[in-house]
Amino acid sequence: MAMTVTEENNQPKGGSMTDKATKAKLLKRLLTILTYILSLPIFASVIWLLCMGDYDCEVVLRLPKLQLGIGIGLIVTFLVSNIVVFFQSRFSMLGLLVVMVPLTVMFTVGLALVGAYNMESRNIPGSPMWLKLKVHDNDNWYYIKQCIDDTGACNDLVSRSLTLKSYDFNSKRLSPIEAGCCKPPTTCQMQYVNATFWEKQNVAEDSSYPYDSDCDTWTNDQGTLCYNCSSCKDGFLSTLQVKWWTLGFFLVVMALVLIVSHLLLFLASMLEHYAI
Repeated sequence: MAMTVTEENNQPKGGSMTDKATKAKLLKRLLTILTYILSLPIFASVIWLLCMGDYDCEVVLRLPKLQLGIGIGLIVTFLVSNIVVFFQSRFSMLGLLVVMVPLTVMFTVGLALVGAYNMESRNIPGSPMWLKLKVHDNDNWYYIKQCIDDTGACNDLVSRSLTLKSYDFNSKRLSPIEAGCCKPPTTCQMQYVNATFWEKQNVAEDSSYPYDSDCDTWTNDQGTLCYNCSSCKDGFLSTLQVKWWTLGFFLVVMALVLIVSHLLLFLASMLEHYAI
């Protein structure tokens, strides 16, 4: 009787340990699959960066080189993440330490691109402050405006709006570069002839609109237009900042998601090890 009671008392405990090990293995498998899946957006972003991501005239600021560097870094991160997942059962602690290096770098670069470092970001390529300083530098702008003209952005706008009247054109949605470089600011109250030709009106100054020096800078010369206007610089800058801020936000989010995923996978591996 004593032996029977002892055996009965031991059986639930053994079964409990087996159940824990089974659950731990299942959890680890699910986290392994999840981590693989979470790494796929990184691979997709690499394709975008290396194949389709260049904007017109970024080459003037040598941003394609930065883009290439980030793309290569993402490839390394993608490979390291998946290699660590593959060998997780053998090298749990070492794998966690190895994968945290590229993920930490990825997170840091992302913070820089969204402008998280404030004054320090003026020295970080691709950050909002760095872009602003580079675009508003007169030497850089000389080549940027030539590049914008060479891309034919304003010529494309003309061809797309040949049949539009003044009202229709004013309600047309323009890109930041088209709105800032190809036409005078709305506050100038010029008469629309076509997308890149506007006539100045002899109207009384409207005190509700602040004086805009771009009104004097504008010219109907098709090679000049508003390329020397502050609005043109702001339009080009806005285009760049949206792209690089979006990339930075993506890097921050993906780095955090993968860091959490790898930490959970490591904990699941430890749970599986000690549950057996």
